[in-house]
Formats: sequence, C-alpha cells, structure tokens
Amino acid sequence: MSVRDDQIVRELSHYLHEHPADRMALLPVYDAARDHSQRRACTHGRRCPVVVTGAVVLDERHRVLCLRHEGGYALAEAEPEDADDSLSEAALRLLAEEAGIRDVWTQPGAEGPFLVDVTRPGQHTYGPRLRVGIRYLFRAHSGAVFPSMIETGAAAWVPLTEIGIPSVRSRLERHLIGNR
Repeated sequence: MSVRDDQIVRELSHYLHEHPADRMALLPVYDAARDHSQRRACTHGRRCPVVVTGAVVLDERHRVLCLRHEGGYALAEAEPEDADDSLSEAALRLLAEEAGIRDVWTQPGAEGPFLVDVTRPGQHTYGPRLRVGIRYLFRAHSGAVFPSMIETGAAAWVPLTEIGIPSVRSRLERHLIGNR
C-alpha cells in the first residue's frame, strides 16, 4: 500500500481544523490533493505541490533530534515511498533509516500533523513546484538513537533555541507551554 491523495486530504483537513489561521496558505494544496483524490490522477501537468513528510522528535530535555545535513543539522524529511501506509509512518521510517531511532511515541491527542509548512519554488530542492512539509510530533528518550549516530555526528539532539526553522521552533514552544 502507499500514501494516497485521500489520506493527504484527511491529514490536511485535520490540521486545518486544529489550525484555522493556516487556512489561506494551505487552501491551494488542499484543493490540489482533493482534486487528485476525486479524479484518481493528476490533471495539473505535474505542477501540483510535492508533499514531503517529516518527524519532529523531542527528548525528555525538550531537545529536537536533527540529522547531519550540508555542514550543519536539519530536520529530516522525505517524500513518502510506495511501501509507506501513512505520512506519519513514512516520517518514522525515515528516522529509523537515517538515525536508527527506536521506541518513539506520540502524545495522546497529538497524532495528527503537528505543522504543515509550504515553501515556494526556488527555495527548495524539489524543482518548480510548491513544497509542502507535513510534520508529525513524536517523543523519545535521548537514548533512543543509536549511540554511534550521536558519537559520529550523524545525528544530534539540538536545543530548541537553536532550531533554525522559526515555524517549527514557535510551534514547539507553544506546544511545550501547553503541556506543562
């Protein structure tokens, strides 16, 4: 099985219900996914948004798991593969492959998308289409990552204040304040 357009529509619907302020930015993405789902094909000449998924993992010290990327650290994201049954499963698969993370869980009530961000063409590596990142929030103990990944610098637990994506940092800050 693979992630289908109707699953993307459901995830976006859930997210927009929880975050109505993001509605205007995400409406074109939602409409394209809904159109794909209804027609069961792309009629946009491959100009539709590219959907990627990622996992934001917090440890017990509220640090974020990041992977080595171009001389620094970044949040992991990738396009879902045919073997993935859901976007959140694709995000976890990526982390398991790249960082060897295990024993990850979601907080009750936080199973849906944590953040959906959109990047315009020219500001990402996915070509001339909008990039839509659907991110999920997970928790893990700092020891859940293979020690060799941390020791070699392939992965790191980064303090929240050092996360360079303002939308991720502010959403995490609001989430943590609400859970104290």
